Amino acid sequence: MKNFNRNTAQWQELDRDHHIHPFSDAAKLNAKGTRVITKAEGSYIWDSEGNKILDGMAGLWCVNVGYGRQEIIDAADKQMKELCYYNSFFQTSNPPQIELGRLLSDVTPDGFDHFFYSSSGSEANDTVVRMVRHYWEILGKTTKKTIISRNNAYHGSTLAGTSLGGMKYMHEMGGSLLPGFEHISQPHWYLDGGAATEEEFGLACAQELEAKIKEIGADNVAAFIGEPIQGAGGVIVPPANYWPEIQRICHKYDILLCADEVICGFGRTGTWFGSETMGIKPDVITMAKGLSSGYLPISAVGLHQHVAQTIIEGGDINHGYTYSGHPVASAAAIANINYIIDHNIVEIVGSETGPYLQKGFQDLADRHVMVGEARGRGMMGALQMVQDKDVRKLFDADLDVGNKCRDHCFENNLIMRAVGQSMIVSPPLTMTISEIDELLEKAEMCLDLTARDLGIA
Repeated sequence: MKNFNRNTAQWQELDRDHHIHPFSDAAKLNAKGTRVITKAEGSYIWDSEGNKILDGMAGLWCVNVGYGRQEIIDAADKQMKELCYYNSFFQTSNPPQIELGRLLSDVTPDGFDHFFYSSSGSEANDTVVRMVRHYWEILGKTTKKTIISRNNAYHGSTLAGTSLGGMKYMHEMGGSLLPGFEHISQPHWYLDGGAATEEEFGLACAQELEAKIKEIGADNVAAFIGEPIQGAGGVIVPPANYWPEIQRICHKYDILLCADEVICGFGRTGTWFGSETMGIKPDVITMAKGLSSGYLPISAVGLHQHVAQTIIEGGDINHGYTYSGHPVASAAAIANINYIIDHNIVEIVGSETGPYLQKGFQDLADRHVMVGEARGRGMMGALQMVQDKDVRKLFDADLDVGNKCRDHCFENNLIMRAVGQSMIVSPPLTMTISEIDELLEKAEMCLDLTARDLGIA
């Protein structure tokens, strides 16, 4: 029986009784009670208590065009009525799936014309594992199976996605690190660079890839995967010389370069894809989140022409998902991409709102006693909290400063995410200048409250 007219306490009770939340301590969350979100519009969400909250995370890095866009809602509604579902297994396709591929070939980097669909970023990165290994098998290089990623990287939470990623706490849950995956250092100069310059550190981090390839043997390495800018790891922008050196090494050793564009894609960094912002020319890209702005679950793997042609000519592809190329999700993605195009969102992020947010973050870092670094590109950014700015010293972990600041944000109707001792944002790309000002004002207030908690003047 449907009943959506319950009060907050009733919903919280049902949530405790029936729902296990992702990436949460269930017992602690149940004791506290969840915040129940009931509606959204533009850059704002509302909870069941009527609080209007500025969503500085665009859901989970995904609501690029903001909430409540009627064009996307109408496209999904129309498609639901015409063809709510059919699969892609039995030598069939559907018009939205086909048209989405054509549209993606227009907006993705040059050379990407073929796409394999799934429903999430995790599934897309799972698909990468199978596709790149299949690619080398077709070419007769059957030992090329190992995939190299980075420590603190996030590439999803399936077994393969967890193994691709480099988050140790995820590996430790159930012994989830599969064989065939290796990791090198993340290029986070501010926290890990020590006395090295950014350029020295960027080169050293990239050259770890070459050392790892030599250790494993190039004949055993299939690919390197990385986000152009690490998102869930803390909005880590690598030094300028990092990606060119990674690219050189991949070419030298005949290793496929895979760009995880799940967060960086569809305008987030001020260009259509983060690969363009960072000067990467990948062989494979993964997309999700901004592909439909989170309105419906859909993801895709884009294969560069030389990879796609090999796989197309290589016989059976024994891989797929029930919802690969779902017609309603595809229709929503088409409407979302067209909305981005029609409203010049990528250009506005690149030239107006993105630089405005980055300058606001930098100004905040310059004047605030506990912000040592502002980093980001476009409409994604991080404020690194530190105990001592002069020596880049973090607070003691026991102080839990990230979660302290996050809780102040929640209490003051701002969604920011804590990653370690960084506060990060990834707001809707449609956020206005006045809304960015509101975000900056509330962020500073919450930093002040956190500083007060710590006894910092």
